[in-house]
Amino acid sequence: MGVFLALSGCSTSHHIDETTVPNLDVNRYMGRWYEIARYQHSFEKDLEGVQAFYTLQDNGMIKVENSGYKDSLGGKYKEIVGKARQKKDASAGELEVSFFLFFYSDYKILELDTVNYNYALVGSSSDKYLWILSRTPQMKPEDLDFLLTRIAERGYSVDNLYWVNQP
Repeated sequence: MGVFLALSGCSTSHHIDETTVPNLDVNRYMGRWYEIARYQHSFEKDLEGVQAFYTLQDNGMIKVENSGYKDSLGGKYKEIVGKARQKKDASAGELEVSFFLFFYSDYKILELDTVNYNYALVGSSSDKYLWILSRTPQMKPEDLDFLLTRIAERGYSVDNLYWVNQP
């Protein structure tokens, strides 16, 4: 997620491919994800060591816990808790996430390691939001290279990525 999502449904300024993965095993997606890179935005400004933890609830909702450290890995710890739900087709890689009352934003899983669920590329309905997530604080170079290639092929700018410091 990932993470401190407050996405808007703004229209994009140029064409991006926001096609989601066709199948998502939501149970396998649960657990801890480390934010490797993101597009900068106000709700994650100056955060390092960002992580998201997803927990499937008995009612089918997903508890979303996002955390990070202000300015550096030794900075002030910040956390926000929200909720998510699967959107439309339960097998498609699309969720809706809310951190503020009943306002939901798109959470589109654009790329996913469908074998091991070790990495994900997450976007929204806008080209202003993008995250590279990994199950580990550092990604395998070949997985990162694959995602960077896919980011460019989808019409996003690789140059806009902010690389998050992780422990």
